[in-house]
Amino acid sequence: MNTAVGARDFGVYVHVPFCSVRCGYCDFNTYAPGEVEGATREGYVEAALREMDLARAAMPGDTRAARTVFFGGGTPTMLDSSALIALLDGIRGTWGLSADAEVTTEANPDSVTKESLHALARAGFTRVSLGMQSAVPHVLRTLDRTHNPANVARAVAAARDAGLKVSLDLIYGTPGESLSDWRASLEAVIALEPDHVSAYALVIEPGTRMGAQLRRGEVQPTDPDTQADMYELADTLLSEAGYSWYEVSNWAREPGDRCRHNMAYWRSQDWWGVGPGAHSYLGPHAHPDGEQVPARRWWNVKHPRAYAARLAEGGSPEAEGESLDPEDLRLEQVMLRLRLSEGIPAELIEGRAEAVSTLIADGLLDGAAALRGTLKLTRRGRLLADLAVRALAF
Repeated sequence: MNTAVGARDFGVYVHVPFCSVRCGYCDFNTYAPGEVEGATREGYVEAALREMDLARAAMPGDTRAARTVFFGGGTPTMLDSSALIALLDGIRGTWGLSADAEVTTEANPDSVTKESLHALARAGFTRVSLGMQSAVPHVLRTLDRTHNPANVARAVAAARDAGLKVSLDLIYGTPGESLSDWRASLEAVIALEPDHVSAYALVIEPGTRMGAQLRRGEVQPTDPDTQADMYELADTLLSEAGYSWYEVSNWAREPGDRCRHNMAYWRSQDWWGVGPGAHSYLGPHAHPDGEQVPARRWWNVKHPRAYAARLAEGGSPEAEGESLDPEDLRLEQVMLRLRLSEGIPAELIEGRAEAVSTLIADGLLDGAAALRGTLKLTRRGRLLADLAVRALAF
């Protein structure tokens, strides 16, 4: 393993594609009961463990232990805690876990109990990310979320009792959600004192049930200016409560409360994605035979049944992949790292001085930081992050 690989952290993402219901806004690779005929949860765990065996063989000479593990979905806690523990044990046996490993599972507030969270904590989980989305009943109904808002406080208390760090995930800009509704959700989150908060603007994708409702005129999209007001309100209230933004949609109470797994994505570290539709990335490195291997990204077949079938036959679940050249990597660094509060080194965008000057003049980049050689988004820049990225990267 050359120093280029050794200098990068390694993480594991596990995609658990099961949900109790499919929310109307969701376009993730998830399946509600009855949508995965021929694919069982038990079969999924067996297939995922088989993929781990293949993964180890595909990384010759790479002895890095996983520094982060993230169970996402879907709703990972639709699996019994014993199944999640078996998968974590599989990761431990395949790659090993570093002594300070961060191990996160996403969960719905009504999919965990005090007993299940204690079991996960004893097995090595360190963090739970709860899909709260909103504290307002009519907003939850529009999103097709089934949990009782009161269950959020219960789940947070149970996670803290187990010694787990807690993140609460919110969505803003739901059709029919007012600024006062959003304020109520933010105030409810702050009252629960989580370690970490994520807040994502709702994007209504064409292939979703909500996308069909939008097309038929049954719901109306939230005005972009209102969504911008919602973001600014989140940043203001969270900052006043002691949270600091570190990525456009994420705030943490302390630097140690940041989601290290997601930071690894934004910093172009390495990870292996296990499960149906999961994506993986390994940066440029040297093969043990001395050959230089370019950076590569690949992704698995999406349907759980096809995923399990390939692995049962001894094959790879990979659907497609692509190699990345140095210019691809540079562009990705600009696109991903600019979203972070730490910004990007100015040398990443040599030859774009005019674009930088324009973005500073428009209030999207911090002029003082630029003079010190680092390009950082202002709060206005965070609202227009995609525009800033396009100006700098292309």
